[in-house]
Amino acid sequence: MYTSKFPKTSLGVFPTPLTELTRLSDKLGGPRIFIKRDDLTGLALGGNKTRKLETILGDALTQGCDTIITAGAAQSNHCRQTAAAAAKLNLECHLILGGEQPDKISGNLLLDKIFACHIHWGGANRKGEDIPELVKQLIAAGKKPYIVPYGGSNALGAISFIDAVEELVNQTEQAFTHIVFASSSGGTHAGLMIGKRIFKQNFKLIGISIDKDEIDHQELDQHIINLANKTAKVIGLGASFSDQDLTLNTDYIGGGYGVVGELENEAIKLTAQLEGILLDPVYTGRAMGGLIDMIRSGQFEKDAKVLFWHTGGAPALFAYSDTLDFSPVH
Repeated sequence: MYTSKFPKTSLGVFPTPLTELTRLSDKLGGPRIFIKRDDLTGLALGGNKTRKLETILGDALTQGCDTIITAGAAQSNHCRQTAAAAAKLNLECHLILGGEQPDKISGNLLLDKIFACHIHWGGANRKGEDIPELVKQLIAAGKKPYIVPYGGSNALGAISFIDAVEELVNQTEQAFTHIVFASSSGGTHAGLMIGKRIFKQNFKLIGISIDKDEIDHQELDQHIINLANKTAKVIGLGASFSDQDLTLNTDYIGGGYGVVGELENEAIKLTAQLEGILLDPVYTGRAMGGLIDMIRSGQFEKDAKVLFWHTGGAPALFAYSDTLDFSPVH
């Protein structure tokens, strides 16, 4: 049986809740939809990155680092949770955010400010392109920095989602036919793939692609496969992964990263007004929108049991108020 051998630092509240979305399922006419509530991990209003940070920052502490650096978009859920984790662990935190500082501070950016981290604006660079120069500056200032990768998506981050599959297996006897989730930086996806194999699960993993940009000069699908294989090697798993193990749906990228359209708006409204659960406009809104469209187009059997893995991000809603649709569901 797999046992994680990597040190963790406690940051979240686990296991996260697992519930059935009965009203949404009825509205769509089946299949049964369940939800894994990683928006309730407990760190800085929650999110799936808390899992990754427990392992990644466990490594940072083991190495004796005193400063954390990471990067993301201005409304990055990952950066918000990293800033909170650094505050909890008494680590200096530096965020390199894409774009320029807006006139109005809201959403995740507001929370970054509350956590008193150091914010650097990267313009067109939002995936860590400017980190090496910042590392040099911090070392020159006598700091011992630790780089948390974009989205927390390295082998340590992926390992946390192997553990998440074990958590799910121990949490319920439901035999899910599918797990649907937002796939962006690849760590969650790679970890779920490995966890599925280790714990001999039969569900089909369906990642809904959020971003058309490359990761480390690779297309996302190849990045996920490479990360899964690297992680498998790190944990000593004698197995490899290929294109046949990956399902990455790219049909719902729409206007691109962070662009809210009818798909995201309807998913946010339906989930909020039928279930009282908030999705975010960038990741889970798009992923749930994709799931809803796939159900309507007959891509699931009526007796399927579909788990939607809610990866968090609701604070970003406050920064998208001008693009959200508040009309009631009929």
